Amino acid sequence: MRLPEAGSTKDEILDRLAAKRASDVRWQEGRTFGMIYDAGPEADEVLQAVAAMFLHDNALNTLAFPSLGEIQSEVVGITADLLHGTEAAGFITSGGTESILMAVKAARERGRAERGVTRPEMVLPVSAHAAFHKAAHYFGITVRKIPVDADWRADVEAAAAAISDDTVLVVGSAPQYPQGVVDPIPELAALAAAAGANFHTDACMGGFVLPFMERLGHPVPPWDFRVDGVTSISADIHKLGYAPKGASVVLHRDKSLRRFQTFVFDDWLGGFYASPNMQGTRAGLPMACAWAILHHLGLEGYLRLTEATIEARQLLVEGVMAQPGLRVLGEPQAHLVAISADPGAEPTLDIFAVGDVLLARGWFHDRQTPPDSLHATVSAGNRPVIGDYLRDLAESVAEVGGGRVEDRSTSYSTLE
Repeated sequence: MRLPEAGSTKDEILDRLAAKRASDVRWQEGRTFGMIYDAGPEADEVLQAVAAMFLHDNALNTLAFPSLGEIQSEVVGITADLLHGTEAAGFITSGGTESILMAVKAARERGRAERGVTRPEMVLPVSAHAAFHKAAHYFGITVRKIPVDADWRADVEAAAAAISDDTVLVVGSAPQYPQGVVDPIPELAALAAAAGANFHTDACMGGFVLPFMERLGHPVPPWDFRVDGVTSISADIHKLGYAPKGASVVLHRDKSLRRFQTFVFDDWLGGFYASPNMQGTRAGLPMACAWAILHHLGLEGYLRLTEATIEARQLLVEGVMAQPGLRVLGEPQAHLVAISADPGAEPTLDIFAVGDVLLARGWFHDRQTPPDSLHATVSAGNRPVIGDYLRDLAESVAEVGGGRVEDRSTSYSTLE
């Protein structure tokens, strides 16, 4: 495709883009279990206005845009307070992957500076997000994978055996993405502390759910900075914080640990350069929108949305468990659910075939394996239609019967 000779009008552009979106998921109707999280039309109106205000602003240099410096400081401060980080310090990033990358980079730098580690390793449960493997590839770190127990939580004994003098980072998730359970954070963090290594709680999914669940009286295992040994946490505001993409926060227990994240360079004709992120230029729009949604919703709003989210998750789990041929993997502790076929049922159900029928009815799930399952990231937007979903799920199971689809792919990616 070539650049057009002549420009298009606003209406022409909007019409063409609307046509391209015709086959996109219908998240506005609550029919998408993941990727987009909707706090409602009033919040959307606020976010659109803020986005227009900060459309061109750049956080590369906050001397030019001091507003973005203030915004970042306040967003980080609010997040630190929610996560009980009384001295915590950090930065806004473009998303969970970048937060994870920077936490891994900081662990590598600390291991090198304080312990002279030149062949860094990190200990990862097999349930840890793929972004940790991406970070290992980028930063030259060896991954020591450990299994999960029957409840899908990280195996602490295996973690202890995997730690060596070269370990710079141990990882746990709150909750982990595939089955939605919280790893044994205190036990894992204690192992990391004994080794002089960092411990990172990946709360990209749970960072803006678990604090409000706890306030609502739901049982929440220990996972944040109240746990000794936790040195960093990632929490995505653009997930259940309900900000538009992309806004996440990476926090370190204190500023002495945060310094290992920042890249500083002064041997350049352009002068002194420092960057806390993978990016140089950083869009001000997502940062401002993250600030806006935190202040628009406030504690009351997040409690209300979290209550609806957990109610929807409970109804989803109950409905799946009541459906012959299906099961839920593990015991989800927040808002993530993995739906799989019951291996003891006759005939054995192909859960991917069920997912295809659901997709034809407008419901979107990610596929994952092993074992084959449909993944649901439940949010408040799903609550009004959860009854419709369970009805369609039952009808889809009946339609599939003993059938099977050839496509066994589980893409969680952007590839061409």
